Amino acid sequence: MTLAILCGAVAGFGLFLIARQFVRSDPGVAATLARIDAGRRGQLAATRSAVDRPSLESLERLQSGLGARLEVEVLARGWKFTNIRADLAVLNRPFANHLATKVLLSVAGFVVLPTMMTLLGYATLSSVIVGLFAGAILFLVPDARVKSRAESRRRDFRHVMGAFLDLVAMNLSGGRGLPEALMTASTIGDHWAMARIRQALSNARLVGITPWEGIARLGKELDIEELRDLASALALAGDEGATIRSSLMARAESLRRKELAMVEGAAGERSQSMLVAQLMLCGAFLLFLAYPATTKIMGT
Repeated sequence: MTLAILCGAVAGFGLFLIARQFVRSDPGVAATLARIDAGRRGQLAATRSAVDRPSLESLERLQSGLGARLEVEVLARGWKFTNIRADLAVLNRPFANHLATKVLLSVAGFVVLPTMMTLLGYATLSSVIVGLFAGAILFLVPDARVKSRAESRRRDFRHVMGAFLDLVAMNLSGGRGLPEALMTASTIGDHWAMARIRQALSNARLVGITPWEGIARLGKELDIEELRDLASALALAGDEGATIRSSLMARAESLRRKELAMVEGAAGERSQSMLVAQLMLCGAFLLFLAYPATTKIMGT
């Protein structure tokens, strides 16, 4: 009886959520503007897969439609998701598809495991609990994966940023002004980090703001503290005429030292983990050698 009541409650709640999706709420002006800005930000160009394949498959169409609907609901309720949006901006992935992936994985985990347990003859309350637990875990897995990949991309961005600062300093030494030096340095190389900086500078020129304001916006969008600090230093140089070339070279050197320290720290952690693994292996080998003698002594 308890299992039947619980299953009926879960099914009723699912029907309520499905019916709730057909009731469109008024998002409001702020939510609408936020959705427009979110859709416009971070999109460099159409991906090659979207160009080469004119029609999406059924699963991808379902994901796109569900993601768009979920994004509207999220924005209508004023939920920001600032951290995950910054991680997705670094990966250049849409927020709507990420939401759809989370929901589809969660539903799959909630449905598949209880169904398998039911087919195997374990249709008890524990199957529902296992389904709920699996759905919750799978709902959080995409966030963890995106965060890990975004941190790796941010480290890559900081590496390119050091070279970018050196190029800006070289252009300043050649007699260019600060805006021209920034744009010229960003055109050297096709790395994705250079492309993002170049796009931020181009957007700043189109919008009518200063290049350092565009860099500050990019730093806020990608959640990279070094970009925001660079924008502050460039604003000081542009507004007050401070000497910037030596400062940029010092920042580039500081970024390289920081990256080297991080690499050495990661190498030290790997060395320690290898040492622990070797000690465990030696302990297991000693236990293997001592086991026959110990059992013989204990037996006698």
